[in-house]
Parts: sequence; C-alpha cells; structure tokens
Amino acid sequence: MTIRVLVVDDHEPWRQLVISELLRNPDCEIVGEVDDGLEAIDAAARLAPDVILLDIALPSLTGIEVARRLRAIVPNSRILFLSAHISPAIVEAGLAAGAHGYVVKMDAGEELLEAIDAIIQDRRFISARLGPDD
Repeated sequence: MTIRVLVVDDHEPWRQLVISELLRNPDCEIVGEVDDGLEAIDAAARLAPDVILLDIALPSLTGIEVARRLRAIVPNSRILFLSAHISPAIVEAGLAAGAHGYVVKMDAGEELLEAIDAIIQDRRFISARLGPDD
C-alpha cells in the first residue's frame, strides 16, 4: 500500500531532511511539499494525501489552525504534527485540532516512520519524550 504524504514546514533544509527520511520507506510517496499554512490547505485540498506532516510554526496560519481547517476539507487525511514545540499545552491543542499524532523534531529520525505507520492504522502516536499517551 502506498502512503501519499504532504510535507508542510517553512524551513526548506528541514523539509528535505524529512523527505529523505520518508523515502527510506518504499511505501511512502511524497505528493507535495509546501512552506506556508494557506498553501498547505490548498495543497491538501488538491492532493488529498493520506498523511499530512505539519509544523506548528508556519507563515500565514499556525499549524493548529491549518489542522482545524483540514479536518473539514480532507477528513480522510491523517495529520501528524512534526514540531520542535514540547509544551504540553501546544501538544494538546494540536491533538484537539484534529491531529492523529505528534512527533518532536529532535526525535524524527527514530520515530517518524513508526508514527506514520501508527496513524495509518488509526492509532494515535505521541513522541516518547512527551510522556505516556493517556
């Protein structure tokens, strides 16, 4: 099964690093990459990806606002936050906005592919450094 992924992050070198990590999984197909919240909404509507990797800090709209809007536009897409923020309040806001998981950027090398597998199987994934998922 091919997993179609949209990568949303405003830092181009980081996006490329994430894409290279995703391509380690032969089942992942990168269908798009954008660097802006409004562009993310447009790209998701056009591409209907299986997974949207979404940063919190984005130009034009925060990732949390993007996630809220995406729930209505692409309800079958799975949203996975990939962020440097480790504040419990931000993590909870992201999940409340409709995300299926949250990976801390510094743990992406170890957790990203596992997180995608989990959310595709309809399980929530939270980075281990954030504590147990209650």
